[in-house]
Amino acid sequence: MSAGRNAIVVAVDGGGSKTDAVALTLDGRVVAHRRGPGSSPQLEGLAASVAVIDELVTAVSSGHPVVAIDLYLSGLDLPVEIERFREAIDWLPWAAPSTIIDNDLFALLRAGTDAPDAVAVVCGTGVNAVGRRADGATARFPSLGGISGDWGGGYGLGEQALWFAARDLDGRGESTALTAAIAERLESGSLMELIEDLHFRRRAMTDLARLAPLVFEAARAGDAVAGSLVDRQADEIVAFARACLTRLDLLDRAVPIVLGGGIVRSGDPRMLGRIEAGLASIAPSANLEFFASAPIIGAALLALEAGGAGPAALVLARDEVAAAAGAPVPVGG
Repeated sequence: MSAGRNAIVVAVDGGGSKTDAVALTLDGRVVAHRRGPGSSPQLEGLAASVAVIDELVTAVSSGHPVVAIDLYLSGLDLPVEIERFREAIDWLPWAAPSTIIDNDLFALLRAGTDAPDAVAVVCGTGVNAVGRRADGATARFPSLGGISGDWGGGYGLGEQALWFAARDLDGRGESTALTAAIAERLESGSLMELIEDLHFRRRAMTDLARLAPLVFEAARAGDAVAGSLVDRQADEIVAFARACLTRLDLLDRAVPIVLGGGIVRSGDPRMLGRIEAGLASIAPSANLEFFASAPIIGAALLALEAGGAGPAALVLARDEVAAAAGAPVPVGG
């Protein structure tokens, strides 16, 4: 990759539902922005993920010399997953040994804060976290689902809502308003029909993530089962943050804890209040920060830093990328 007067950097933030790519000049101005479908290798498969990334990177970088490309994708949690992704893009004309590839949590973390000690927890389709210490140490999680101790996000909430509804339906469990509401929300003839469609793979299990708003609605209406799921989600977010702070020996520091993802952005008062209370009890000096803008901002800042851009470019890029992505302008460094 060669530099020049028109040199750009390219940044990608890929999640379970959508992928943003942006190209910027080294002074922080957006040249191009494109949005595509989800690109998590865990959800879409490696080949499909690479195809999405290739199309977006090619589109935003067309006609410009590129000095840095940063790719931050959901589903790249293990070193071997990052290495396999690197091998899968190696033949593409824009890929280079200098291409940075990592988990999308680092984009959220950079978007939310530039503090040297920091934690980010994302709760969207799934849930995951990362912690960073000033000396370069990090705390990460395998994020492989139930087999690695994970629960939550839109899919986790939806799956558990269906579990409780099924048990209510056949008499094994307690009564819940979710039982009558789930089939209607997913436009199925009945709850049993939905269960059979999932079993025979006539419907994707990922459809269950669409039930997350229903869980919050039912909880606000006083449903005890839905309320327990909201509380469990809050406790899981606190557990991720606590684990990061403990592993990095930061429990007594004034560390920013950045929360992002669609479930967090829903702004449910019960969930957010329980998160705030839980974190205050274990890390009273920590600062909870809710990031409501687009994580592609963080990916762009990291790419600009990798390309050698100065502080003024980073300030401008925040506004430019937020505007391009149609997101609220964040406050931060």
